[in-house]
Amino acid sequence: MNVAEFKSTFGVKRGSAGFDDYKGVMEIIEQVRTDGDRALHDYTEQFDNQALDTFKVDKAALKESYDAISDEEREALQTIKQRIEQYQESIKYTDMDNGEFQYVYHPIEKVGVYVPGGTALYPSSVLMTVVPALAAGVKEIHVVTPTFEENNITFAALHICGVENVYTVGGAQAIAALAYGTETIPKVDKIVGPGNYYVALAKRLLFGEVGIDMIAGPSEILIYVDENVHIDAIVYDIFAQAEHDANARTFLISEDEAVIQTIEDRLKQLMDDQPRSDIIKGSIKNNHYAVVDSQEALIGMINHIAPEHVSIQHRDADRIIRNIRYAGAVFNGYYSPEAIGDYAAGPSHVLPTDKTGRFSHGLNVNDFLTSHAVISLEKSTYSEIAGPAKTIARREQLDAHYQSLHIRTE
Repeated sequence: MNVAEFKSTFGVKRGSAGFDDYKGVMEIIEQVRTDGDRALHDYTEQFDNQALDTFKVDKAALKESYDAISDEEREALQTIKQRIEQYQESIKYTDMDNGEFQYVYHPIEKVGVYVPGGTALYPSSVLMTVVPALAAGVKEIHVVTPTFEENNITFAALHICGVENVYTVGGAQAIAALAYGTETIPKVDKIVGPGNYYVALAKRLLFGEVGIDMIAGPSEILIYVDENVHIDAIVYDIFAQAEHDANARTFLISEDEAVIQTIEDRLKQLMDDQPRSDIIKGSIKNNHYAVVDSQEALIGMINHIAPEHVSIQHRDADRIIRNIRYAGAVFNGYYSPEAIGDYAAGPSHVLPTDKTGRFSHGLNVNDFLTSHAVISLEKSTYSEIAGPAKTIARREQLDAHYQSLHIRTE
């Protein structure tokens, strides 16, 4: 299969929300904007069946959650946090100064983080979003999460990160609260973090009112294998992707049709033994299996769909990876499965999906920085460039610009 055939067969297209969905989320946003905390209470009771006296989580409750988890869990969270810190510090932008020009960076003042919850707990999402913000130097971090039970590992992760502003609010209403502010939750400058379909819609609608990291869709991975691959390892890589969400999808690509067939047969054998088999079965329906006629065709496919995750478990991995231009994250080899990226590799697991990797990147420390230039020209430099500037100002018929430039050359 070549690139053109792949595009025609699989037609990887971005999903679009229906009008009713947009209308519903817009109503939630407007209600929160006008009614503040009262709207949050109403929606939390309506959608989450929780009648809360307050949304703000007490600092003591965060510490109690930390104390309640096992020593092994505490050590795991600390180890992962340190690894993420090291990685983020290593890629952080630094100021530049050559005398006449400076380019300087500053941390964003207030950041809002959405941490998924409700049906499951995601301490990994805490670490993958909060730690880059801390590495950037953000002083004020406000976290919203639909996590209501006490003594949970999400709260423990927040305690480890030193976050004190935590609110038990989820859904589109939580995004609206961070964007506009309420009596309890302050308005922030930027919102980051993964969420469900309605959270993504709210982020899309509120972009511009507040900074947004990305509009993420269902998770996706492209796996490329050769005939020497460990079959069960690939099967569990696919299961790991599939258990995220029934809408998650996998592209399994090889030059060897027999390998693909063997993996597909093994998937069927092990499917019912998986604890999240119902979700996996839904996701598997979205999978695409393809035989490519060349590695050039493979690279064309990857750069066309810009997958959230690309896993290359192939003898020519290094050569292939050098030619990948568009992907959320690339995993090279047997000991770099996508699952390690979800937890402990270092880069954030908040990544672009749905072809947006063609123009965006995964969340990192630099997304929490603002920047600007400082121009301090010497007279000699000004004299060299004022003439061309005046010529263009005159051509654009902006006389005041011309005069502003000319007066300094007299």
